[in-house]
Order: sequence, then C-alpha cells, then structure tokens
Amino acid sequence: MSAYQRLKASFFSPSTRQKLLAFGSLVGLMIFFSMASPSFMQADNMVGILQATAVNGVLAIASTFVIITGGIDLSVGTLMTFCAVMAGVFLTYWGLPFYVGVAAAIFFGAFSGFVSGVLIAKLKIPPFIATLGMMLLLKGLSLVISGTKPIYFNDTPEFPSISQDSLIGYFLPDLPIPNAVLILFVVAVLSSLVLNKTVLGSYTFALGSNEEAVRLSGVNVDRWKIIIYSLGGAICGIAGLLIASRLNSAQPALGQGYELDAIAAVVIGGTSLSGGAGTILGTIIGAFIMSVLTNGLRIMSVAQEWQTVVTGVIIILAVYADILRKRK
Repeated sequence: MSAYQRLKASFFSPSTRQKLLAFGSLVGLMIFFSMASPSFMQADNMVGILQATAVNGVLAIASTFVIITGGIDLSVGTLMTFCAVMAGVFLTYWGLPFYVGVAAAIFFGAFSGFVSGVLIAKLKIPPFIATLGMMLLLKGLSLVISGTKPIYFNDTPEFPSISQDSLIGYFLPDLPIPNAVLILFVVAVLSSLVLNKTVLGSYTFALGSNEEAVRLSGVNVDRWKIIIYSLGGAICGIAGLLIASRLNSAQPALGQGYELDAIAAVVIGGTSLSGGAGTILGTIIGAFIMSVLTNGLRIMSVAQEWQTVVTGVIIILAVYADILRKRK
C-alpha cells in the first residue's frame, strides 16, 4: 500500500470521521451561541469555559481508559471530590507542605481506583455495580471526613496557583490561559502516549476488543485491569486538585453528576462503550462540546432542569451513534 493510500485510508477511517464530526459540532455550537448572545465570546466567558473543560476533560480522560477496556466508572465525580477533601486534610487540617497535599490527592485517587479494580477483577463484581458502590462510598467518606463543611486552603497561598494562575500568561501577557488548561493538555498528551505507545495502552485496547482471547494468550488480565483502574483514579486525583484550586476549597457535597458529563464527552469523542476503540483527542473535543453547550445554555438563561434534559438527550444520541458505527 502506497503512502497516499495509507493516508487516504486513515483520513476516511470511522475514528477520523467521528473526530471531524465532533469538531464540526463544536465549531457549530460556538457559532450558534455567539450569534444568540454577545456575551458568549467575551474573554471572561472563554476563560470560564476553559476552566470548566479542564476539570471535565481530565475526568473524561480517566474514563476513556476504563471505557476502552469495555468497563465503566461511575465514581469519577465523587472520587474527584474525595481527593480534593484529602488534599484539604493534609494541607489545612494537618498543616503539611504543599507538595505533600498534591501527592496525597493523587495517591488516594490511585488507591480508590485500585480498590475498584480489585472489586471488578478479583471479586468479579460487574463494573457498573462496583463503581456505583464506590461512588456512594466516596461521597459518604467525603462528608464524614470534612464534617459536611467545606475545607478552605487559605493557609496554603500557593494552592490556588494550580488552577488559577497563568504560566503561559507570564511569558505571553496577551494570552492569559489558566494553568488548569495547560495541565489538561499535559495530561492529555501523556495519556495519549501511554495509550498508543506503551504495553499498557496495547492491553487496554486488547481487553476491550476480546478479553477472553487476551486471557487465553497467557496475559494476567486481572493485573492489567487493576492497573488501568488505578491509573484512572490517579488522573481523577489531578481533577480533584484542579477543582479545589479553582474554588480555593474542597466542597464535600460536590462531584455527583460529573460522571455523566465525563461519559458523554468520551462517547461523543468516538470511544465505543463496548470497548476496543477510542482516542484521547476525541475525548478532549467531546469535553469542549459539553462545556460549550452547558455554558451557552446558561448564558441564554435556559433553566437548569432543561440543561439536564439536553445532556441526557446528547448521551442517548451519542450512544445510538456508537451503535450505528458498530453495525457498519
């Protein structure tokens, strides 16, 4: 096959078409909301969209790894909150150094993912049930540990810089992109490399394509599942740091519902819910679509309940599109 034929085959592949369709939808939404409200394209609003996408995008990246294996993780939202609360415990309650709080958030995220992986791989509990249980467990722990009250980071002045400062703006004053967005793209690039260039990535796709065949080839399927869920949990820990830094507090009642936006972003980006296919780039585009849609509806003063209805419709349509792709 010539280089031209390979390029043509790649360009017209279902995965590429899905990403192009998602990107076209994103551009269309931005044009529509720009025409519907002059406030949409204002600098402050764009920064708000970028900040929101940073959190949802990181959660969606964590979900991408799990969904490619054919699993699901309903705990990503409450896990994000739990990691933020644990950072608050280490920094505010115990007064430990800044880097210790950051490491604690990522560690507890990875440990929670490890527990979910063990429940699924070793105890053979279906991913939906195992992660639903973890969602409720982590939500309860966040409320118990924090005493149902927000934990503020006023004694850690460098903590808000994780999300709110602009390293890019320091070098390019006319481009004050928040650090949260920079972290999102760093996580996305590293995750893409892991997914496409490492053994872990190969087994992630293999588990979603045909888990039994992987098992029969002598691979320790349980171990790789646990590693993948642990990696997803660690990434959720980063999301916890981003949202806590953005709010300058750990809000223990926050988190539930974020998993829906994350899953929607993953599916819109072309990752199959049946496993075996997906890209980080598609997930990032999907996350931007969800943030732009939510922000645009809010600017247009659409009631919160109708925003939820729209999100539900998008998830159904995205899943149906995935079914149609599978049929073809």
